[in-house]
Amino acid sequence: MKPARVVITGIGVVSSIGIAREAFWKALCAGTSGISEISGFDTAEFSTHLGGEIKNFDPALFLSSQKIKSMGRASQLAIAAASLAISDSKIKLNQEACSNMGVALGTTMGESQAFQKINEGWIKSKDRAIDPMRIQILPTDSLSRNVAQEFGLCGPAYVIPTACAAGNYAIGYAFDRIRSGESGMMLAGGTDAFSRIAFIGFNRLLAIAPEKVQPFDKFRKGMMVGEGAGIVVVEPLESALNRGAVIYAEILGYGLSCDAHHMTAPYSEGIAEAIAKALKESGINAQDVDYYNAHGTGTPANDKEECLAIKKVFGDNYKKLAVSSIKSMLGHTMGAASAIEAIACSLAVKDDVIPPTINFQTPDPDCDIDCVPNTCRQQEVIIALNNASAFGGNNACLVLKKFLS
Repeated sequence: MKPARVVITGIGVVSSIGIAREAFWKALCAGTSGISEISGFDTAEFSTHLGGEIKNFDPALFLSSQKIKSMGRASQLAIAAASLAISDSKIKLNQEACSNMGVALGTTMGESQAFQKINEGWIKSKDRAIDPMRIQILPTDSLSRNVAQEFGLCGPAYVIPTACAAGNYAIGYAFDRIRSGESGMMLAGGTDAFSRIAFIGFNRLLAIAPEKVQPFDKFRKGMMVGEGAGIVVVEPLESALNRGAVIYAEILGYGLSCDAHHMTAPYSEGIAEAIAKALKESGINAQDVDYYNAHGTGTPANDKEECLAIKKVFGDNYKKLAVSSIKSMLGHTMGAASAIEAIACSLAVKDDVIPPTINFQTPDPDCDIDCVPNTCRQQEVIIALNNASAFGGNNACLVLKKFLS
């Protein structure tokens, strides 16, 4: 049996620059920054105070008050993104559709806010009591389980915890299940709520920028923690054509590597290996790529190593490749990052627009790529690569193509 062609037919996104596809894409192309003063907790004891918090998210638009109380914020964001993706795809969630539809979600922190509240309560309580409701919210598998239960989906429900590359891993897993015929349709992506734990951790690593994220800039000072959820509907091409669905992009394949070079430091060889595998699995050459969505965190080490990987894979043509980092606008949304970036790639392929890398001022000889500085670019995009890296050397690259026939 010939493997099915796999396409993306629904997009759901909740981010600091916009909620739902249209608002997100408009803001992204305009170079809108979602970075603001952190309001979720007091940052007075830290040297940095900014992040990519979502200020206008109302879970009551997607969930009942009872369900809101029983779920952590990461699940709420995921359900909102899933609801938007399902609506965008115009799927009819009847019994037949739900019986063979699954969920694959990536995350870094899981329900870290619930853990934080448990910790605070344990410290403040004289008898060290813990709210049982918080214990029920805490398990990381609740992310996919809550999404599946909310929409009555009976397929597999997986959480893939490969940190900052997890969204690409989840979409790749969904791609495999659809291509093999194991699932008829999948919701795939990633979710992470704003995390005090992550904020403290990256502060202690001295990795957070004090004012703005400047990927590939010579004077870049670091990343910023963000939050969000990005979920896509993935299905066979035949199914999409039969129901007259809008096809945003075709998934050609993906590549993974785990270089285990260092617990936190990125490594160009491992990044390049994942990109090369993705190209090989997708049956395309490096010169066929029109747009590369970078991991592009804005830290000195990450951007330098990623640029070395780009040069290794794309050779003498690397300066002709359009590369941008939307983390310059969103900050680093952890496990949601590459899922939201896959959405950006899908829309770039659909609309022939490349989102910019904002805050770029001074070229860096170590990052002498075309980073689409500050302003979006109208350009034909047939093939887009979405690259992601994570602590522990987990790298994942996804290949998307404009649907032509």
